[in-house]
Amino acid sequence: MFDIRFIRENAETFDAAMKRRKFDEPQSPAILSLDKDLRSVQTELQTLQQERNEKSKEIGKIKSQGGDAQEVMDRVSAIKDQMGALEDKERDLAEELKTLLSSLPNIMKDDVPDGADEDENIEIRKWFPEGGEPRVGKNAAKEHYEIGEALGMMDFETAAKISGSRFVLLSSQLARLDRALGQFMLDTQTDKNGYMECSPPLLVNSKTAYGTNQLPKFEEDLFRTTRGDWLIPTAEVPLTNIVAEEIVDAGSLPRRYTAYTPCFRSEAGSAGRDTRGMLRQHQFYKVEMVSITKPEESDAEHERMLKCAEGILEALEIPYRTVVLCTGDTGFGARKTFDIEAWLPGQDTYREISSCSTCGDFQARRMNARFKVKGEKQTQFVHTLNGSGLAVGRCLIAVMENYYDATDGGVFVPEVLKPYMGGLEKIVKA
Repeated sequence: MFDIRFIRENAETFDAAMKRRKFDEPQSPAILSLDKDLRSVQTELQTLQQERNEKSKEIGKIKSQGGDAQEVMDRVSAIKDQMGALEDKERDLAEELKTLLSSLPNIMKDDVPDGADEDENIEIRKWFPEGGEPRVGKNAAKEHYEIGEALGMMDFETAAKISGSRFVLLSSQLARLDRALGQFMLDTQTDKNGYMECSPPLLVNSKTAYGTNQLPKFEEDLFRTTRGDWLIPTAEVPLTNIVAEEIVDAGSLPRRYTAYTPCFRSEAGSAGRDTRGMLRQHQFYKVEMVSITKPEESDAEHERMLKCAEGILEALEIPYRTVVLCTGDTGFGARKTFDIEAWLPGQDTYREISSCSTCGDFQARRMNARFKVKGEKQTQFVHTLNGSGLAVGRCLIAVMENYYDATDGGVFVPEVLKPYMGGLEKIVKA
């Protein structure tokens, strides 16, 4: 959401920002036209309200003097009818303006590189264990679903029977490895990186989904219950909304929240993509990080969050690269996004495993989330940030493919996960 005053005073700047978002036509004329009509109606309402107050006093005065106030009373009644019609018009115009503003993406930071799509994202670094090249194994690498199915611990057919496509049934030691990854990530983000663990609701109302810009733009990507609630696509939604409609003490910022939850996405826009395996599922687990900061601290917090996500892959000794997304690939609510892509030997490429985004006050305005410095009357909107720390299922894929042993089809357990696996050294077929 945007500050309408900013658009009034900086229409050209706003249109230039939207042009970077691939809007060919200027957006400010329609916005400012609605804004002008709305303010005109509001001014007329204020004038009528003032007249109504004055006439009401006049009625009392006339009656106190024993006079006939019927003419003035008729005028007050007419004013009431006029105001009712104008209030309906004001409500309609305000809703139309809100809908238009809600449909527009966030303004990106100046340093976000211009580009059409993911092919024009810019790599900023690569990381390999012990400075070496990505491991591909002594023999030909395999994809995760080939490894998992050969182990007898990754079953897509049974999952499809139970739930349909884009689900998986993990069992035995692969199920435990999946759980171990989530627990390790959560422990790291809380014990080492200072995030507060939360166990949030998995169902949210429409107001909450609107606050983190899932609605109305991405309604088709969500699952909705019969009573109108929404299954969370990421824990970003409930975690960020902790501060919705709040005025928090500036001294409590930054606030850092994390949660390990299932996530649910319809994948409506990805038909035909990654249909094999568990790269793109309707249900998956993720450890989410959310930060609430003061405006002047959000850039530094963005870099910090990125390091917290990268640290998971380094601890697991999974090769990765970090990219900054170009304008054509940056998400709707983000001002700037870093993606971390893990090396997958089975695909012979890097695949996204985390996105870390700074949203500025875009979500805060939708949620009306503010802060106040002690001793000051003025409030300011907070800045919000979110990132995966990490996507558990994709991390499981990375571990399976990077730790695959072609000699027996097994998967070595990363050193940091052994305590979570009861000391198990290697997953092998039973």
